[in-house]
Amino acid sequence: MEKKVDRDLMLEKENEELRAMELIISKALTIGITTSAIVIFIGLLMLIITGNSGYPHGFYPTSPVEILKGFISLKPYAVILTGLLLLILTPVFRVAVSIITFLHEKDYLYTAITTLVFIILIISFILGKVE
Repeated sequence: MEKKVDRDLMLEKENEELRAMELIISKALTIGITTSAIVIFIGLLMLIITGNSGYPHGFYPTSPVEILKGFISLKPYAVILTGLLLLILTPVFRVAVSIITFLHEKDYLYTAITTLVFIILIISFILGKVE
């Protein structure tokens, strides 16, 4: 009887930890998507109000550094692109939060798997940038 009670308590604790992990990941995704949507909307409003992208005709920033410089200068097109970068980085942020969460839960197998996924994502960004 005591073994069943101990097992039930252990399962309940695991379920609570799983719910807490899912809540953390859900908040990370919500924050990322909301932030990117707000930034894109602000850039779009700037573009509509000014009628100008902030760049000479035919020039488009293509590197993250150029985009961030344009964002700091409040160029509407760069603000929109910054929002898109945030949207692209949201799943990467989710993977990073998952690594931390799995470490906190002391689930080392999932920590290793998630870390491998994170490394693959970073490598894909680096290789995608190489021309």
